[in-house]
Amino acid sequence: MPDMKRFAALAICLSLAAPLTAQQTQDLTPSGDPAPMRAVKLLRAGGDTAQLERMFFGQVVARETVDLSFEVGGRLTMFDAQEGQSIDRGVQIAGLEKAAFERAVERAELELAQAERALSRAQTLAQSNAVSETQAENALTARDLAAVSLREARDALADTVLVAPFKALVASRLTPNFSNVTPGQAIVRLHDMSEVRVEIDVPERLFQSRGSADGIRFFGISPLFKGEVPLQLREFNAETQSIGQSYRVTFALPQSDVPAAIIPGASMTVVARSSGLAASEIVLPPSAVKMTGEAAQVLVYSPVEDGAGDNETGTVSWMPVTVSSSNGTQIAVNGIDPETMIVAAGIQLLHEGDIVRPFIGLSAE
Repeated sequence: MPDMKRFAALAICLSLAAPLTAQQTQDLTPSGDPAPMRAVKLLRAGGDTAQLERMFFGQVVARETVDLSFEVGGRLTMFDAQEGQSIDRGVQIAGLEKAAFERAVERAELELAQAERALSRAQTLAQSNAVSETQAENALTARDLAAVSLREARDALADTVLVAPFKALVASRLTPNFSNVTPGQAIVRLHDMSEVRVEIDVPERLFQSRGSADGIRFFGISPLFKGEVPLQLREFNAETQSIGQSYRVTFALPQSDVPAAIIPGASMTVVARSSGLAASEIVLPPSAVKMTGEAAQVLVYSPVEDGAGDNETGTVSWMPVTVSSSNGTQIAVNGIDPETMIVAAGIQLLHEGDIVRPFIGLSAE
């Protein structure tokens, strides 16, 4: 009989201890109620490409934009350049009245001929000692000056014609036809379309984080093109913009892919893709990696199927990985399958074996 009493007492103690143990292993709220199951943000290890691709707003620009002018003054009598017109290199755009410049050339030719006759006579007289050698030398100098005047007159006549120095697009006409112009006065503004370029503004933080463009490919996207067009880096402005602390970076479009409809000022999206990672490396946000001394871990999510076949909950477990970083802002991870689902944030609040549910957004009740 005493044995039966002791057995009954032991059974009662075990039954009372079981709920206490369950409560100790279950998370409780401050009021003592069971805490709701944690919701975690998940990401596929190989599916987050935002760290490897960035998009920038770009604008199409010409290689150069210049204002052409005459080196001489005169009356503008020919101006064959319509705004928006494409002009090949060497085609005449404008011209001045040439009559005065042609007379100047004739005058210089006559003066040169006269100077040559005077030089010949002075040299003949100098040989017979009729005049001094100094007079002969002065005649030679006068002949040379007349030759220089003739070259200047011919150059001035050639300067009455304004030609396109490159394959150009007429941006604007700056002077009306049949008006008198002065030397250096802007006549027409041209876009150099021998190479079409695209400019973007890169923030200072992003510009300095990369250091160089090695391993980065650039593409342009525009309704004027079919698909993506490869871009080639040309130059960047070594001074930041006054507003925004950004650097101006310039790319070139391939000449074979430039449509006739593209003009400076058109918008284009520039995509930068990094190809510097090895095939086995995966870029993860820093919030998904736990660093403990020299070791690194990620928290892997494993779904648990219920009787209905749903995967609404799962368990988490730590997985050791090897990490590296080339710029201090991106973490490249080795040793993890790209299809693995990992916890993206809040890993410091979770423990090995915790049961969690994927975060799918806020619900309004």
